[in-house]
Amino acid sequence: MKRVVRGITCIAVLGFAGCAADAPSSKPQQSQVVAPPRTEALVQEGTTIRLARHTWVIPDDADVPLVPVVGIVVGSKATLVIDPGLGKRNGEAVRREVAKISRNSQIYLASTHFHPEHTLGILGFPESAQYVNSVVQEAESVESSARMITAFSARSPLTAELLQGATPRTAAITFDKEYTLDLGGVRVHFLVVGPTHTRGDTVFFIEGDRVLFSGDVVMNTSFLAASPGSSMKAWLTAFDNLERMKPKFIAPAHGAVGDGTLIEKNKAIMTRIKTRTLALKAEGRSADEAAKTVQEELRAEYPKWPRSNGIESAARSAYVEG
Repeated sequence: MKRVVRGITCIAVLGFAGCAADAPSSKPQQSQVVAPPRTEALVQEGTTIRLARHTWVIPDDADVPLVPVVGIVVGSKATLVIDPGLGKRNGEAVRREVAKISRNSQIYLASTHFHPEHTLGILGFPESAQYVNSVVQEAESVESSARMITAFSARSPLTAELLQGATPRTAAITFDKEYTLDLGGVRVHFLVVGPTHTRGDTVFFIEGDRVLFSGDVVMNTSFLAASPGSSMKAWLTAFDNLERMKPKFIAPAHGAVGDGTLIEKNKAIMTRIKTRTLALKAEGRSADEAAKTVQEELRAEYPKWPRSNGIESAARSAYVEG
């Protein structure tokens, strides 16, 4: 089977994913292979692709519910795994994919935010694998993980099975706002940018490779999943900070990997939400009226984009923050 990401050609042979660099490009594309239907909540083994010298992803091109884009960053001394899936079973699948491309005994784990499909795959890794997490994301986990595990378990028999007995793992290494992890020959910069999708939203920039794991802060052909706790100001500030990194590839929390222009595209949508909301506010419209109007307008313009329920929360934040 042959998977193509523009600028990278990957051949999967006997379950091993290897890649050879083509001519440099900053515009990845989805696989041209017609894949079989995907199962909700299950990371797909045997699909790992290489984005850059040290960086691989287990992709989620079809934006399958409860399946994250998994990141694997391999240095000469250690390996970092980002967002290892929902529960132990998925974590074990990710661990098998890691073993195909890295022989490092030292493994670090990280999550873009505390939601179960981004964190609980950690349970598929041994205790020797060190979880690195921000103080605020740790606090969110303590406050809300039990409730979210219950809610996610109720979605289907499969999610109930995946989450049976699951409890979050406490981080071995914590940090406040920023952290740099040296894996040997490659460094990963951790940056907390919330409150955006969540308070503890964290992005990961792979220095040298210029790959950004953006979580739900930057998405591809999707609205942004704002929540009642989101801040429009924080989101727009995050875009400015991410633009300065000048990433070549962006791996979002869910959906297809894209290029660096995704930041500008997401910023344009959020700026439009803010501008339209404030215009409606100036006309005397209530927060509820403004939020509903903006949501209806954008849904009509982008009818196929998921996560449109986040538009209202983004508009309400803009209404309050001004």
